[in-house]
Amino acid sequence: MALPVAVVLAVLAGVALLLAFPPYGVWPLAPVGVAALAVAVHRRRPRAGAGLGFLTGVALFAPMLSWTNLHTGYLPWVLLSLLQAGYLALLGAAAAYASPLADRFRVAWPAVTALLWVAQEALRDRTPFGGFPWGRLAFSQDDSPLLRLAAWGGAPLVTFAVALTGGFLAAGVATAAGRPGRRPWAPVAGLAAAALAVPAVGLLVPVGAADPGAAVRVAIVQGNVPRLGLDFNAQRQAVLNNHADATVELARQVQAGAQRRPDLVVWPENSSDIDPLRDASAGARISAAADAIGAPILVGAVLRGPGVGQVRNAGLLWRPGSGPDLAQLYTKRHPVPFAEYVPLRDVARMVSKEVDRVRADFVPGTEPGVLRTGPAVLGDVICFEVAYDEVVRDTVTGGAQLLVVQTNNATFDVAEARQQLAMVRLRAVEHGRPALMASTVGVSGFVTPDGRVSDATGFNTRAVVVREMRLADGRTLATRVGLWPEVALTALAVAALAGAAVLRRRRGAAGEPGWPHTG
Repeated sequence: MALPVAVVLAVLAGVALLLAFPPYGVWPLAPVGVAALAVAVHRRRPRAGAGLGFLTGVALFAPMLSWTNLHTGYLPWVLLSLLQAGYLALLGAAAAYASPLADRFRVAWPAVTALLWVAQEALRDRTPFGGFPWGRLAFSQDDSPLLRLAAWGGAPLVTFAVALTGGFLAAGVATAAGRPGRRPWAPVAGLAAAALAVPAVGLLVPVGAADPGAAVRVAIVQGNVPRLGLDFNAQRQAVLNNHADATVELARQVQAGAQRRPDLVVWPENSSDIDPLRDASAGARISAAADAIGAPILVGAVLRGPGVGQVRNAGLLWRPGSGPDLAQLYTKRHPVPFAEYVPLRDVARMVSKEVDRVRADFVPGTEPGVLRTGPAVLGDVICFEVAYDEVVRDTVTGGAQLLVVQTNNATFDVAEARQQLAMVRLRAVEHGRPALMASTVGVSGFVTPDGRVSDATGFNTRAVVVREMRLADGRTLATRVGLWPEVALTALAVAALAGAAVLRRRRGAAGEPGWPHTG
């Protein structure tokens, strides 16, 4: 394949991957994108593979992460997009390097492709500064049969299945193109059938509540903000009032018999950016709302301390009659670098003075978000934490019966919110737990353990939704095995690259060209 054709194919791969994710949601395009990149880099030098992978990454991440430039300017968006594209450059180089293995054992090509994708995501999810798992293949499959595989092996297994499907497609294309004048239709048909069989296997995976238990009625309060943007922080009294007023209005509906009293009320992240433990009027406002509704409220609060110039992003349980329950307090464990804290601040300031918008660094918590409310044990994670496998799993192994994602999308857009809701759907299936997402501005909603969404709210609007959910106490296979599937698949990816290295050395020792490079 000529290099200009490969360049076009690499860009199209990124576009196909982009369209697989919300808000577009054309999930079958994810394996198509994988296949296009695999074909583009096949039999090329690793350096050329890296360049093609980088093009795919830019075509994917630049538009996907465009919500990061809505209120902070172009520089953070450009830097983040290029950083994420760099990981696909590594993937492209690795896939190109593994070409001898794929050609020597053609049936291995789909598996090698899938293993390399899992390894790339494992690295990207953890580096640098704790990683950024946005855009994992698994998160594009919220309406796909492959989502059900999360119950067996979490997001890494779903990613493996998506990329395996793409690998079968790539092998089919290469088989058809590599046999001019012959009849390759039997092997091509076999590879196409294998590509269709992978999603079909997903349909066989049983999903649902793991050991279902008692029912609990939960209210999500989406109070909205006066206006979108970074200055939502300057509107913090109005945001608190919005959530308190909406809760009091729900209490009036309960008293009038128009609505049944909830057992629990969930407010989103940043619903009280005024520290209610230090500001008496803010605390009184929340107490009045809790007393009116007669149920505990999980409040998303920004708390000052523990040190000078430090703050915490927290989920705090506020009980009617008694106020804050400090024994049921979760502090966000994975603050977002350059948004909630600034690593290497002096160096970062030389790149952009925008880092000084973050005046106080958020301090990470150390304990999983397991909150015992009385009606239910919650597994609380805050905003982007839903993208991190172990942060969510730790709450389930700690006893969580209901997953709760408190988030604030006021500085982003509806595309980001829908991408986040897709992650909630995967987590619900992964752990066999009912789940919900509570946002300041939307999208909020409930998710059943089989991944279905109910009562999803609109964006940039005020809404209160109440739903009865059945708690779950058991553990899925994915919950039990934890990160071991990812470890095993990543180790196999390393082994595959080692195998490719052996083949290259053997060719060199025999005096043959290292590989028939095409670019």
